[in-house]
This record gives sequence, C-alpha cells and structure tokens, in this order.
Amino acid sequence: RPPPPPAAANGAALTPAYTTRGGVTVHRAEAVEDGLASVEKLVDALDEHKGLLMMSTFEYPGRYTKWKVGFVDPPLQIVTRGLTCTITALNERGAVLHSAICDWLKAGKHEFIGKMTTKGNETVLEVKKTTKTFTEEERSRQPSVFSLVREVMACFHTDQDEEIGLYGAFGYDLTFQFEPCRMRLDRPAIQRDLVLFLPDTLLVLGHDATTARRITYEFSYKGATTLGSSRTGTTTPFVGAKPKNPRDHSKGEYADLVRKAKEEFKCGNLFEVVCSQTFYEPCPAPPSELHRRVRERNPSPFSFLINLGDKEYLVGASPEMYVRTNGRRVETCPISGTITRGATPIEDAANIKELLNSVKEESELTMCTDVDRNDKSRICVPGSVKVLGRRQIEMYSRLIHTVDHVEGQLREGFDALDAFLAHTWAVTVTGAPKAWAMQFLEDNEKTARTWYGGAVGHLGFNGNINTGLTLRTIRIIEGVAQVRAGATLLFDSDPDAEEAETALKASAFIDALRRPRGEEKAGAAGKAADVVHTDGKGKRVLLIDHQDSFVHTLANYVRQTGAEVVTIRSNPLKVGLDEKEIDRLGGKKGFDMALLSPGPGNPTDFQVQATMKACEKRKIPVFGVCLGLQGITETYGGVLDILPVPVHGKPSPVNILGNTKGGIFEGCPKVVTCGRYHSLYAVRGKMPKELKVTAETDDGCIMAVQHVTKPVAAVQFHPESILTSPGMGVKMLANALKNLKSSMY
Repeated sequence: RPPPPPAAANGAALTPAYTTRGGVTVHRAEAVEDGLASVEKLVDALDEHKGLLMMSTFEYPGRYTKWKVGFVDPPLQIVTRGLTCTITALNERGAVLHSAICDWLKAGKHEFIGKMTTKGNETVLEVKKTTKTFTEEERSRQPSVFSLVREVMACFHTDQDEEIGLYGAFGYDLTFQFEPCRMRLDRPAIQRDLVLFLPDTLLVLGHDATTARRITYEFSYKGATTLGSSRTGTTTPFVGAKPKNPRDHSKGEYADLVRKAKEEFKCGNLFEVVCSQTFYEPCPAPPSELHRRVRERNPSPFSFLINLGDKEYLVGASPEMYVRTNGRRVETCPISGTITRGATPIEDAANIKELLNSVKEESELTMCTDVDRNDKSRICVPGSVKVLGRRQIEMYSRLIHTVDHVEGQLREGFDALDAFLAHTWAVTVTGAPKAWAMQFLEDNEKTARTWYGGAVGHLGFNGNINTGLTLRTIRIIEGVAQVRAGATLLFDSDPDAEEAETALKASAFIDALRRPRGEEKAGAAGKAADVVHTDGKGKRVLLIDHQDSFVHTLANYVRQTGAEVVTIRSNPLKVGLDEKEIDRLGGKKGFDMALLSPGPGNPTDFQVQATMKACEKRKIPVFGVCLGLQGITETYGGVLDILPVPVHGKPSPVNILGNTKGGIFEGCPKVVTCGRYHSLYAVRGKMPKELKVTAETDDGCIMAVQHVTKPVAAVQFHPESILTSPGMGVKMLANALKNLKSSMY
C-alpha cells in the first residue's frame, strides 16, 4: 500500500499517492485560483525565472480547443548538445528526482550509455555511437539523446496523471541523430539541441480562462522527500541588446536560392523544399511584453513563452501541430498553401477562393500530406492512416493557410515517442524527399536553424504527447531577437514572390518587437472603411422604398454621413407614392435629398416618373439606386432592356468615366468593385442627351448616370452591398449629399 499523504501546503488537500515505475512516490494536490491573474503573474515571472507557458488561443472543431499550462522554477532540467546529455537538479527538490533517474539508468545497464559522470546534483551522459545497422522500422530506436528521454519517461511512468511530464523545446539538429547529413554550417558553442523541464507545480486552465487549477507535487524516493523544501530557482534579469546585422540574407539572395532550388526540382533531386531566412531585431521590451503582444495579435493553436535559461527565450505563436497522441492515436495537421489576409471579410473570401483554386498551392499541401502519411506508415497499423480533413481553411492575423488533418493508430511495439521521432522533422519545414531536402538546406541556408523547424510541447509520463512546430517564433538570445521564416518552394515558385512571403510571415513578429500594445499599427488609420463622413450633417433624406430587401442597409449608409433619414414605402401595382406624403413628412424643414431605392419589377410598377416630377416640383435633389437609375432613365426619355443573363449577387469592376469633381464619384478610384442585382439595364444607344454616363462595366453596361444640369444622379449597382469596395458606398452617398444641390434646378 502507498504511504499516507503528507500534510498539504497552502491548504490544498493532497490526493492519495501513486508510485511511478522507477519507485518514486508522488503526492498531487490541486487548488483553484483566479485564472487571469495567475497567468499574468506567471508571464511576468518568466522574464527572470526558468519555465514556460504554453497555450492554445485558437479553436477549430475536432482539432483545437483553448487551454493553458505553465510553471516557473522547475526542480529538474535535461539539456543536450549533440550526443552529450546533462541532467541537472536546479534546487533541493530536484535532487530527489535526480537521484531516482541516476539509479534507474544505472540499474538498466543500457547499451546507449557510453560514459556517465555524476558530480553533486548534475549528471553528464554521453550517448554511445553505434555501428549497428537499423531497418527503417527501427530508425526511431537508434541510440540517441531520445534514448535518455525514453528512460526518464519510463522511470516516472504513471497512468494516474495526465499533466505531469517533461515540458520544453526540441531543436532542429536532433534530426541528424537519425538522418545522416554532411554538416556545413557553424553551430555556435551556446547552441543547445534540447531543453526539457520536469516541473513540480503546474498552472492549468481549460476553456474557461477565468479559473485555474494549481497542481502541486511532492516526491519521495528512498527516504528522501521534497516535502518542506522550498520551490525556488535562480533569477537572471532580462537585458535587451541590438543586433549587428538586420538579416542573414541580403535583399534578393533568398530569391536566388529559390532559383537554385528550381534547378533541383527540374532534374528530380527534390519535389519541394522549405528554405528560410532570419531577420534580426533589437529587443528593448522584455519577453513577457513580447508574449502579450503576440498573444493579442496572433491567436494560434500553439502559443508559448519559454525561458530556457542561459539568456535564451522563445516567444511563439505556431500555427501547426507537430505530433499529438492520445493512447494509440497519432495526429498531425500539415500546413501548406498560403495567401495574405484581406482588409475585409469580403477580401478574405476572395483570397480564400484564389488559394483554393491555386494548383501550385494545392500541390504544396499534397506533397506535404503524402510525406506525412509516409512518416506515419512506418509506425502505424496498416490501413489506419487516414486523411480526416483536406485543404481546410485556417485564418491567422496576416495569413490564410490550407491545412490537412491526418491520423493513424500506433502498431504494437511503438509508442508516442516513436511517433514523435518518425516525423522529424515535418515536411512542412523541410521538404521532400526529406533527407535530400535537409541536405539542400544544410548546404544552402545561411545560418543553422537552432530551434526553428523543431518543436515545443509536453511529453506526458502517461505516454501521451502534445507538441507544436516551432514556427512564427521570436528567439531571443543574449538580448537580440531573431525571427526566422520560410516558404515552401516548388518548381512553380516565383522567386520574388517567395522572398516576399518569408518577409510577410516574419512581419507580424517584427511588428510585435517594434510596436507596443495600444499603439496603432502603421497604415491602419485612414482606411476608407474607417473614414468619418460629415457631409450629411444637418440634412434630411427621404428614402423612397420600392419594396426592396436592402433598403434599411441603404438607410444605414446614409445615416453614416450624419444625415437624418425618413423611409416611406412607395405603393406597387402602378400606384406609386402619394406626393402629399412628401409634404407631410417633410414638414417645415423639407428634404435635402430624395433617395430612390432598388426594388423588384420595373419603374412603372412604382410610378417612379411621377415621384421624379414631385421631387423636381419641390426642388429636392434625387439620387437613385438600381431601380432608381432605371426610373430616372425613363423619366428623361431613355429606354430599358433585359440582360441576356441576370446579374444577381455578383461583383463587377466598375470603371469611373471622365472628371469626377462635383459628382458622386469624387475622390473615388478609377475602378471600383461593386455588387450588382439587376435584370433591367439602360440601353446605351437610346440614352437621353440630358443624362451623362459616368460609369460602366468592362463590357459597356451603364453603371451610373448624372443629369447635365439638374441635381439628379444614379447608380445601377448597389453601393450598400458587401460586394462593393469597402467604404466606397458611404462615400458615394456622402458625395451625393454634398454635390447635388437644390439650387441646380
């Protein structure tokens, strides 16, 4: 039977103990606390204390949900460089864990251990290189630093706790322990390949961010216990610094690299490759502030702030799951296919359409997923590898991606760590064929990747893992910030466009380094959609409703100019508007403009000509929309006809004609995208001389008219449609209120 639980600290009740496979007795306690305050306190502490905060701030049904987990001052860390592993107890509590690991390793007589030296609370272990030949199915079991990680996980294995485990970062160079490569790039002496922490306190939040669980652990091993020992750690204040160079590629060099890669594609050496470049920035703000900026501006499935120690930090918002396991199930979500976000949801929709219709972008993701399926097939049950989602859209702060969702079931004899290693590293950050792509990267990139293209995450002692790719990440080393970004290159790639894509991917994080929270993004102010119009202030508009479905949106647009709007229904069945209603509603003030709405049928159904005469009689300027233009055309003697194919709910580029000063298009660009809903149109060859055509489509269909002397104008399209260029609809209505004056009668 396990020993009784010790007295709890901080009033939290300790659960009955469980014992790990390595003989460590663990007591776990939970307490509930304020989630928001606790997270921010943790973030601040990570400026000076080792530890991490990982979270998902992004939701996607069946794939991602919101969660957070973090800690500071872990008692134990594992650090590797090459085949050298260092296990360090970081405080008195860690000494208990360190002792258990050392005993486990000594008792196992493991063949992978070449040399093992313990001095005090630190053990240095050299992994022995092997001359044994391994089959591809056995590749993940080759002697490597993961042999040590596997033994640590075995020592602490338990099926009674899903939170406890190893947390940290996995560097790109780890792959070379399994995939031989001619090493060309220099690796700085300070570079580490793996940093993992074993925490004794965890802050855990689920979907409800307001409530947190504080989980605390006490460990006992061979008479030694952590109970009563302080949860302490060393502190190292953050100090920012300036870089020597702005980037590791000069302008145009990345495009040249794309051209070189295209030659490899041409001869069949490669199918695709993901080349990257690094941007360097000064880092005056502490990592905690950068994390808050990134978290606020770039929601993602894997956001993280990690203080790795030795003046090194990772601040990231990765869009891509690396490997996630639950029991025998293995999941990945390859991302490839990218387009920029639009300024509006309508532009987003257009960009998504372009992305999904791109053969080149589809090919990128297809190759990535085929390689990913191959990685799983090495360790999964035959027939279990399936694509759950194909070319699904995920939207981030500046980019839109296409994503596949792939799963498999682990075969007997393989575990979650095999799944992790079988995918090193994801094709979405390397290329295909993977080994040749990684050699191309080693031969042609300017600097070693360090953490970029590796992973961050949690290796649970219950056998499950949850990891994300290290992408969209700021690495801070000795006070200097590095932002590395890559693009998936194919034979179809445009060199200059791919270079621009890497800059775009890096831009959100460079922005986080440069722009404080609360400061307006450069260029964000002054967009057409955000302009405040005052041309309607103090004016009254009579909106004549021809039973249209969009009339209230039209009224909303007019009110945005500052005008008062009164809406009256015009009677159908050739009855029209009783002109006495104009006087009744106008009162002593009258109206500054009459707005003829769109509507079904034709102008005669609503007696639009009679309405026009009533307005002119009262010297009320008139602006017509759709049916309104058609009624104005007939009023002055023009002729309507029916389009061969009706245009309903479709956008068209509209060309603005002539001098726009004093008209409804004043200040508008020469081409405006507009939403159309019409079957009738004004026949150009039979237009009255009183009306001047001021806009048309590419095929010559009349889109706007203005009377040559009177305050009368109209558009055939719908300025209030979501398909009309943002801000342009309100601007046209504001121009009508400004430029159509009763004195023009």
